[in-house]
Amino acid sequence: MSYSAAIDRSNPTAFLFIVDQSGSMQDPVGGGESAHRKSEVVADSLNRLLAELTLRCAREEGVRDYFNVGVLGYGATVGPILGGSLAGRDVIPISEIASSPMRVEEREKKIPDGAGGLVAQKVKFPVWVSPTANGGTPMCQVLDRARSVVDGWLTAHPTCFPPIVLHLTDGESTDGDPTQAADALTTLLSADGNVLLFNLHISSDRSHPVLFPDSDSGLPNEHAKLLFRISSVLPPGLSGYARQQGMNPTDGTRGFVFNADATAIVQFLDIGTRASDLR
Repeated sequence: MSYSAAIDRSNPTAFLFIVDQSGSMQDPVGGGESAHRKSEVVADSLNRLLAELTLRCAREEGVRDYFNVGVLGYGATVGPILGGSLAGRDVIPISEIASSPMRVEEREKKIPDGAGGLVAQKVKFPVWVSPTANGGTPMCQVLDRARSVVDGWLTAHPTCFPPIVLHLTDGESTDGDPTQAADALTTLLSADGNVLLFNLHISSDRSHPVLFPDSDSGLPNEHAKLLFRISSVLPPGLSGYARQQGMNPTDGTRGFVFNADATAIVQFLDIGTRASDLR
């Protein structure tokens, strides 16, 4: 399979984000006394990524629908978690994402002052997803839901660059082994290739992260190895982009990150959504 289909308005691709919202997402990133909760870091990273996706699709006449985007959460409940007027919808054209944030916050951003220092600047920060941490980790259930969403989308877009599912989690599945559900998702395909599933483990301790490995030999436990096994191999385009970011992917490199900190979360989302040149 080639993973080479052009992405344009007549043949968009889809990104489906799956966000763990279980109770343990209330824990601090990296353990210890960090003030940054995993749920907050994930929500901020995802909101920034959604804003960036809208900018990638922006042209003089407006935002072009190169992408359709969905966000599923799972914890106490399983389902779509975009807020505001987008609430309850599974997959949405990027132009509607751009025009319909739940709210726009004002935040401080440090920028260079031209003299070697940094100065605080007020910036607008659109918010589509709010941090939530409650309940268990029904991973099988949410992967089944993702399969249903992607299957329906593929029916309407059979020749697309294959949809990419990006799963962010900090814990083990509480409803069984997710292997079968993951396999059912990644056996779906368009004319251009199979659906891609990438998994990111969010840091709960201070151990060294593992970024986009090609083997499970460096992973410390069976849960991490399971997430590695159900992750898709990076196709050539994404592998090439990872190389541009200073990594050394091989033919077996998978879309998997273990023990991610905030920086690794951003990098995971960036590499995972660099599907193809836009036309």
